[in-house]
Amino acid sequence: MSTEDVLKSKFPDDALTFSQFRDNHRVVVPAAKLQAIFNCLKSDLGFDMLSEVTAVDYLEYEGATDRFGVVYVFINIATGERLVLKTFVNDPQPTLPSAYSLWKSADWLEREVFDMFGITFTGHPDLRRILTPDEFTAHPLRKDYPLKGRGERHNFPIVTRADS
Repeated sequence: MSTEDVLKSKFPDDALTFSQFRDNHRVVVPAAKLQAIFNCLKSDLGFDMLSEVTAVDYLEYEGATDRFGVVYVFINIATGERLVLKTFVNDPQPTLPSAYSLWKSADWLEREVFDMFGITFTGHPDLRRILTPDEFTAHPLRKDYPLKGRGERHNFPIVTRADS
């Protein structure tokens, strides 16, 4: 039974959208079903590796109904099958369940999405900034972030060689 068939049988009433490009299978799932889909992917379908988590800001995209798309790439090591899963969240509090309890690789991947886009992952054990300083208050990969920044440098401590 294919991944698509298993997901359709386990989630028959949910609005799952499937597509395929070359060897990559893609599915769009509602955010409310994300944790259940994660559990199915890990336990029933053998996707034992989460290789990527990223986000897309659709703020200025014509026809977009949601602000953020969050993209996960899963791999079944035994079969080599890849699955690209996408879900959507919106402002003011974009929040999704963390995949960390099933795939430890979600640790830094979710932290990066949190830092760059401001999407919160509930259940993550250490959700804090990973690329920008703690004093940074914005999310630089959001489309409404100014191209030249907001002049945040004055908020950062100045560290010199003499201080270290």
